Amino acid sequence: MPGANSRAMEKARSLACDAIIFDLEDAVSPDAKATAREQVRACVAQGGFGSRKLIIRVNGLDTPWGEADVEALAGTSVAALLFPKVESAGQVCGLLDVVDRYGGQDKEIWLMIETPKGVLDLREFAALSPRIKVLVMGTSDLVKELRARHTPDRSNLAFLLQYCVTVARALGLTILDGVHLDFRNLESLGEACERARDMGFDGKTLIHPTQIDVANQAFGFDEQAIAHARAVLAAWAQAQAEGKGVAVLEGQLIENLHAQEAERVLSFAQAIAER
Repeated sequence: MPGANSRAMEKARSLACDAIIFDLEDAVSPDAKATAREQVRACVAQGGFGSRKLIIRVNGLDTPWGEADVEALAGTSVAALLFPKVESAGQVCGLLDVVDRYGGQDKEIWLMIETPKGVLDLREFAALSPRIKVLVMGTSDLVKELRARHTPDRSNLAFLLQYCVTVARALGLTILDGVHLDFRNLESLGEACERARDMGFDGKTLIHPTQIDVANQAFGFDEQAIAHARAVLAAWAQAQAEGKGVAVLEGQLIENLHAQEAERVLSFAQAIAER
């Protein structure tokens, strides 16, 4: 949600999303930075966002506004601060120092990966602190930095995206796919969400409320998937009780790894239901 758009931020209280990112960076013009910062702080203080996780994307610390953003917002009730264009260990150490200086020791740190160097060095700097919880792909900037082009299937980004997912899994981090710029085309959005899900992404960042239902459908689990997960666990429990190392469900072998995935599906579904 653009920090300069108070109406949009008000609407965020009623959206069926998991998290809200109040943006002070790309979505705010230079002459509106200070106003947006104060509007976001007031909006967060007012509350009323329910179970939605609140994150603030601050400006980079190498800009005239970044440190002021952190100073004003690190001590608020938001869950996390999101930093743009992160690409080095030195940068991560520096932003952690600034966040702590302004009272944000309890804040999660989210990192945007938007450059080739950020991708290549991700394994090093994403492991620097247990407070780093989420990686967010900045695919628009990444395409620009690569001198590539936006393609419908993003096959030209497959290596970079899969590498970042691999790092996230190795480090136990959540990773979110980048935005879909053709926001009125819900069909292509659905295809993009499904590809991201199949690649291993945990979710997708969105730029318009009309995109939410499509993303929720792609990354969530329907009743059929939930019923299958329960059947997998039941078959696995029976096999364990009988001293067997594998089970059979509908003609397919069930092993421990399938039971673990079924538990993840049910845990995810329960979290959504509770939300």
